[in-house]
Amino acid sequence: MSSTASPPSQGGLPEVDFALDDLDADEQITLAFHRQVAVHEDMLVPLAEHHTADGVHSYYVLFDRTATWGHPGVPQYLALHLHRDLDKRTFAFEQCPLPLPAMAQSWLIHRGCPPDAIGLNPTLDLPPADEAARALERRLAGAGDHYAMGYSYTRDDPDDMVTVVALRTLDEQAPSPFRVVVEEVDTDTWTHTLREGGFATVHDALQWCDDRLTGTAGPLPPVRTAASPTHPALPPQAPALRPPGPSR
Repeated sequence: MSSTASPPSQGGLPEVDFALDDLDADEQITLAFHRQVAVHEDMLVPLAEHHTADGVHSYYVLFDRTATWGHPGVPQYLALHLHRDLDKRTFAFEQCPLPLPAMAQSWLIHRGCPPDAIGLNPTLDLPPADEAARALERRLAGAGDHYAMGYSYTRDDPDDMVTVVALRTLDEQAPSPFRVVVEEVDTDTWTHTLREGGFATVHDALQWCDDRLTGTAGPLPPVRTAASPTHPALPPQAPALRPPGPSR
């Protein structure tokens, strides 16, 4: 590790406040919120949050420090939308674990969060290493519903910190109908790169993900573009796709 660089500080991390102390919900919602969110509340780091002026809606991008403990590969980020009924003193929620912060931002934007209100805290997020990563993150976080996530794997090994995400286009006529997005962390500079490749079949996309995780992948193939290019973003729903290699 470089003597001039270090990972984001693990001391003095901000605590998340869901502002639900004076609210209630039916038993099923309360139990679901506890199991899906609050059980790890003290280990959730708020990378971004936005609250509407009337206190009705709250949007969070949360980093779950417990995500991969005993569960290798699972997403480390949680997108959370809270909706409060202040007259009835109740609340409801939606949540979705996602493998990249930009995907969590996109999920929240699609649920009404203003795009310019959910920027990541620069003191907590690893900065992009180059403009290519910045541009792709902006595109992934932007409004749109052209792609669905099919598979992801997050590896938090300091020797190879990488996240691979396979996407499927919802436009049957689009070129490169399957995409792979790869985030790699440089632990010398504590920055990250983000790259995208295009594939003709789901098998090819998932095979490349498997090869990257086993250290045998070649370069990402370029994304083929149409005459009128689309601007893909990442909604949350995932079809039942599985990697071709052995389970992890």
